[in-house]
Amino acid sequence: MEIKVLGPLTAHERGISLVPSAAKPRQILALLALQADHVVTVPTLMEEIWGPDVPRSAATTLQTYILQLRRRIAAALAGDTERSAKDVLVTQHGGYLLQVQPGQVDAQEYEQLTASGRAAYDAQDYRAASDLLGAALALWTGPALVDVRVGSVLELEVLRMDENRIAALERRIDADLRLGRHAEIVPELRVLTARHPMHESFCAQLMLATHRSGGAWRALEAYQRLRETLVEELGLEPSPRLRRLQQAVLSADPALDLSVATIV
Repeated sequence: MEIKVLGPLTAHERGISLVPSAAKPRQILALLALQADHVVTVPTLMEEIWGPDVPRSAATTLQTYILQLRRRIAAALAGDTERSAKDVLVTQHGGYLLQVQPGQVDAQEYEQLTASGRAAYDAQDYRAASDLLGAALALWTGPALVDVRVGSVLELEVLRMDENRIAALERRIDADLRLGRHAEIVPELRVLTARHPMHESFCAQLMLATHRSGGAWRALEAYQRLRETLVEELGLEPSPRLRRLQQAVLSADPALDLSVATIV
């Protein structure tokens, strides 16, 4: 089985799609996939599907959705004498569990790669950190579960994954800066700061990269754009961290060319 949630939801067994077209069964499959090998309780599934207004028929309807998913799994497993649909979508006390093998869910692979990337970064192996985090980020093909209608449970899961993705991207870019790849990442950072105009870390990284590429004025321009956006949208000034970086660029502080740690 191969399941992808870092973009559109896909799930295949022997090349046969397991993803139903109906919205609620898709939600169930997405939630079970995100929690693969862990029990998802019946109340959690009901909260995701119906929110606070759970109908009286919810238990029966949920069982029908599970049966529909098992039928799709059974069709894909036709001829398999070692596994049945109930071995894949397992009934547990109080809930259900999607049984998968290691490496079958892209979200799990992503978590493993980012954990290894963070460990390499902390060990100051910036080349390995960049490679591992880059491989993790390459697993994303769009916004998480972009084609699934999400309820309150999946909404929080998607938010968590998106924030984790941004954190991994920041760390990978920082590793590239420490490897002296400042000129290479300027175009990427220009796009990121345009997409996230109030994100201070991306702005700081762009300022450092452009300064190291011989464009101090571009670094100050990036700071000014961020400041104007923050003031206009939130009535706030940039953080002390970013203001220190601006002053360092203005004074051509040699520390910018040696270590970002003392400034950013």
